[in-house]
Amino acid sequence: MTEQTIELPDEASTVAFGEHLARQAQMIGGVVIFLHGDLGMGKTTFCRGVLHGFGHTGAVKSPTYTLVEPYETARGRVYHFDLYRLSDPEELEYLGIRDYFDEDSLSLIEWPERGEGILPKADLEISIETAGAGRRLSWQYNTEKGRELADKLIKV
Repeated sequence: MTEQTIELPDEASTVAFGEHLARQAQMIGGVVIFLHGDLGMGKTTFCRGVLHGFGHTGAVKSPTYTLVEPYETARGRVYHFDLYRLSDPEELEYLGIRDYFDEDSLSLIEWPERGEGILPKADLEISIETAGAGRRLSWQYNTEKGRELADKLIKV
């Protein structure tokens, strides 16, 4: 499992890469993506790009207080999770977390380590960190679906 990396010079390029990922993920279906990075690294910005790639035209906000924001788009269902404020992974069971993961949806999960033991295995894990004035995104796959998506991502 080789880690792949891309340098993104600004917010617009982060959104554009999210849109690229969305186009590739639509061809695979049922993908779970973990997003790692400190506060302010651009995880929600990246998610905005993914949602735009799925055809969502409205605002994209971080679901910090609601834990999950569902989006029904013409190109598929996307669930955006933000587990930053989760105090116990067991809270996810009360949310009915297992119902969100199916073969027809894409799940983007910020702060997945807070749901450890409850969340399914990620197909793809993306880390975001600063790189000068921009960001460096690196990703690695954990499943065959993740490998398929990772292979498509490098072809930007």
